[in-house]
Amino acid sequence: MPEKSPAAAAPPQGLSSQEAAERLARDGPNQLPGSTPKSNAAIVREVLTEPMFLMLLAAGGIYLALGDRGEALFLLGSVVVVIAITLVQERRTQRALESLRDLSAPRALVVRDGAEQRIAGRDVVCGDLLVLHEGDRIAADALLLDGQLEVDESLLTGESVPVAKLAAAEADGSRVFASTVITRGTGLARVCATAQRTAVGSIGAALAATETPPSPLQQRSRRLVRALGVLALVLTAAQVLLGWWWNGRPLLDSLLSGIALAMALLPEELPVILTVFLALGAWRIAQRQVLTRRITAVETLGAITVLAVDKTGTLTMNRMAVAGLATPAGYWHAEGASALPEDFHPLVEFAMLATPGDPFDPMEIAIQQFGHGWLQGTEHVHDGREPVFKYALSSEILAMTRVYTGGAPGQHLLATKGAPEAVADLCHLDEVRRAAIRAQVEALAESGLRVLGVARGHWTGAPGQAQDWPASQHDFDFEFLGLLALADPPRPEVPEALAQCRSAGVRVMMMTGDHPATARAIARQVGLSERPEVLTGDALQAMDDATLSAHLRRVDLCARLKPAHKLRLVQLLRADGAVVAMTGDGVNDAPALKAADVGIAMGERGTDVAREAAALVLLKDSFAHIVAAIRQGRRIDDNLRKATRFVFAVHMPIVGLALAPTLLHWPALLLPVHIVLLELLIDPACSIVFEAEPEAANIMLRPPRTMNDSPFAPRTLLLPMLQGLGIAALLLAAQAWLLAQGWGAGQGRAVVLGALLPCVLLLILAQRDPGRPLWRHARAANPWLRPMAAAVGLLLLAVLAIPGLRQLMRVEGAGMPTLSAIAALLALCLAWLELLRLAYRANAKAPAPSPRVNASSNTE
Repeated sequence: MPEKSPAAAAPPQGLSSQEAAERLARDGPNQLPGSTPKSNAAIVREVLTEPMFLMLLAAGGIYLALGDRGEALFLLGSVVVVIAITLVQERRTQRALESLRDLSAPRALVVRDGAEQRIAGRDVVCGDLLVLHEGDRIAADALLLDGQLEVDESLLTGESVPVAKLAAAEADGSRVFASTVITRGTGLARVCATAQRTAVGSIGAALAATETPPSPLQQRSRRLVRALGVLALVLTAAQVLLGWWWNGRPLLDSLLSGIALAMALLPEELPVILTVFLALGAWRIAQRQVLTRRITAVETLGAITVLAVDKTGTLTMNRMAVAGLATPAGYWHAEGASALPEDFHPLVEFAMLATPGDPFDPMEIAIQQFGHGWLQGTEHVHDGREPVFKYALSSEILAMTRVYTGGAPGQHLLATKGAPEAVADLCHLDEVRRAAIRAQVEALAESGLRVLGVARGHWTGAPGQAQDWPASQHDFDFEFLGLLALADPPRPEVPEALAQCRSAGVRVMMMTGDHPATARAIARQVGLSERPEVLTGDALQAMDDATLSAHLRRVDLCARLKPAHKLRLVQLLRADGAVVAMTGDGVNDAPALKAADVGIAMGERGTDVAREAAALVLLKDSFAHIVAAIRQGRRIDDNLRKATRFVFAVHMPIVGLALAPTLLHWPALLLPVHIVLLELLIDPACSIVFEAEPEAANIMLRPPRTMNDSPFAPRTLLLPMLQGLGIAALLLAAQAWLLAQGWGAGQGRAVVLGALLPCVLLLILAQRDPGRPLWRHARAANPWLRPMAAAVGLLLLAVLAIPGLRQLMRVEGAGMPTLSAIAALLALCLAWLELLRLAYRANAKAPAPSPRVNASSNTE
């Protein structure tokens, strides 16, 4: 539909910077009540209600009942350490999330000190002049001073139909509301209410209470922890009954053994791993100029198989410049030219008239700059001339028209620009002339130039209202003036990034609205694809889903696409088994961004609607940053899996040592105090050491993981569980041998505990890369490995050398026999881990059946 343009007026000045600062100090930031960070007291309360703490409390009470005050104080003191570690982890995660929230905060375009400025939405104050464009989310309640808008107010009213807003209208007709979205038009509005004083402020509390749903991985981990919790309760009850009734132990001692087993069985590190890794992963991705709006996207990055990208600004620099002109009489090239022939002046004049005087789009900026550079001082430049009517670009007609008053009453001048075929259609040209234009377009587009058609028209009429204007641009008669070709050079970093995608098994598809020849030329320049076929919007519209799906397997370039085409392509790619990441920047791209597995919005030129529909936002619109995010996503996924494997591997020997003595009629080997000691190593290993793991050398040389490849799958956990069970068997065998040799329970516990502590470090090293020997891992770059090794050594030394701690841990003897037994046992554990590594490596080299590939390669 056409839309009426605002009348020309003196340039608005807006508030001064000093006035805005004073009002911000007086009224406060323009923010609705938000989710406040957890207080330290809240974190402490959470720790005190966790099952692990309750078990520590129960164990401490039993120790007190037995008269063992030292053990009781140690357990209760460990709670302080656990709380401190939790506080550090929570604050670290919170800082990462807060930095992401700051980056993703709403923005607003305001007029201050006579100039347009892009500011954070929270800095908008009453009296500010808001410059509103299609796709913006309005930052505050305001009165429309100039322009005509259509606004989606469904957030307030529940009605999905956009509401028309007119300047100087009565009641709510000129008032626009915070958090609503402009679906069409431009305007200027003065802010009249901010923060809780806005219409949406009344529902701010409800919005603040909305919580982000857990990711699929978090849901799976919670189900696993619940299942293991039930198992722990059953086995703990059995342990207590067996120890008391079958072994004849005192009831309190049996309860201590049962609590130790429950603590060993509960993998309470898993929720911490997921929370910390995903939050810090999103923060790390932000360091690569990619903002994560939905944390769940971090999980999906490592599984992307198809990357569907726009051309302009992503593969190219988005620095448009007019490179050439074409009329029926011939061509003109800007490079090396010293003058613009008179024959080309009308073409440039009407290209400027068809373009806003203060454009935002880089292409339109280039048109105005070119015209002012070559036509300045001639009668062809019409600065300050405002249209009385506009016909916007639409999916039906890929052209836009601006209507100006003519010299005589009722006379109007029309300026049109758009896709050459659309402009030619508006001019009602015969087939001979259309063929000549197509030939010129092909010649320009083959050089990678973006080509626009330009036309002029005349119309006589005196409409009084907006509805009196012709409904369509087809209702006018136009004269085709020629073609305008714009150059947008490819980004220099794109070829290398594309090569990384190919080696990583990620197929890259170009989905653009440009001419097919332009798409093919840019693809050739950056090395996107060697396949020359281009699928156009008209062609895909004529195909059914089955035909189009088959076609997509052999086509990498899609041109002349409309937003609805992109949505259909994304849906069909996903239906065919691909994991799709999709880039977009406009209001109409939002459905496709939502439909993709990972929607990626352009941060520099994208609309608010596109950014909010997307899971990721590029802070710098470059294809290389998307590839960097995929690379980082794979690293996060790798490290999360390493930490998960470590949790299961390290819990196996602890469970075995807690359970087996009851079944074998031995004295208890591991008590709650020992498990607390081990947790002081296990928790930092999970949340700090593995999170800091560097990326693997082959991270972009392997295919993407499948979406259903869970880190909790049995085949994934088989190797770490075998590692842990083997260590448990060796420790139990050593205990049996020592008891047979006449060693006491305290001496045997010293050997077992003395070997188990270093085994924590061995298991950390074993998870880093199962294909490499453990001693090679120790030299790999991880800043936290050496501090962890030092902590293990100091803890072992303290347990064996400090008399008070030896008594607390109920270990005896720290002489050469004990140390020799520990060393021999560690050597056996190392040999077991190395044997499993060799078996894993041999199995990995065995040929496997090739899975069906849904996303074909970019080259043939």
